Amino acid sequence: MPDLSLILLVTVSFALAGFVKGVVGLGLPTISMGLLSLALAPAQSAALLIVPSLVTNVWQLWAGPDFRALIVRLWPMMLMVCVGVALGGGWLAGDNALAARVALGLCVAAYAALSLTSFRFHVPPHLEKWLGPPVGLATGLVTAATGIFVLPAVPYIQSLGLAKEDLIQALGLSFLVATVALAFGLANDGVFEAPNLIGSVYALAPALGGMWLGTALRHRLPAEGFRRWFLIGLLALGLYLAFRGLV
Repeated sequence: MPDLSLILLVTVSFALAGFVKGVVGLGLPTISMGLLSLALAPAQSAALLIVPSLVTNVWQLWAGPDFRALIVRLWPMMLMVCVGVALGGGWLAGDNALAARVALGLCVAAYAALSLTSFRFHVPPHLEKWLGPPVGLATGLVTAATGIFVLPAVPYIQSLGLAKEDLIQALGLSFLVATVALAFGLANDGVFEAPNLIGSVYALAPALGGMWLGTALRHRLPAEGFRRWFLIGLLALGLYLAFRGLV
């Protein structure tokens, strides 16, 4: 019989993560991985993430204004994300659980801390073809080690000067590619099997419900205040996960 406390954790984690994703266009893997890793191994948390991440990112990508233009612009980066995940295969599974939890915590905390500063990158168009592939490779390696896709992809995509809806669609594309690559990696490691697949399908409902609500409220919430408290919470969660993995 399923553990009711685990069901509650999965439900709350994905509902909250979906809501944040609906409001700001990202956060589902970061929040869900961080919260689930309080009770589960990072590899199992990543397996539960696959179906909700896949479906919500298809939704986010489909709802955007110009999918074809983004593919043309970002395909070298997306290709190298897949290469990075493949090169890092096996890092989340096996005997690496403690190291993966520390890496996850540090990655979450680093992303939150960077986002809370006023510093912003800007990448000129003529540098994209040179910077995109190494950023994609690094993102793939971080994904393979932690199960989340935020660094360095999110700061890089935010530095491209995209309009708001284009930015949200570009983030959806990046997360979708990383999710598919991670799913293949977990399946190859024997993690993405029937029990985790069933749990991942179950997690889709709260994730979609949260994302629907967040999308509906996107233009009604005080965006900057919401984002700030979201990042402060992520910073605290990341530091806690890293500390817990070290002691």
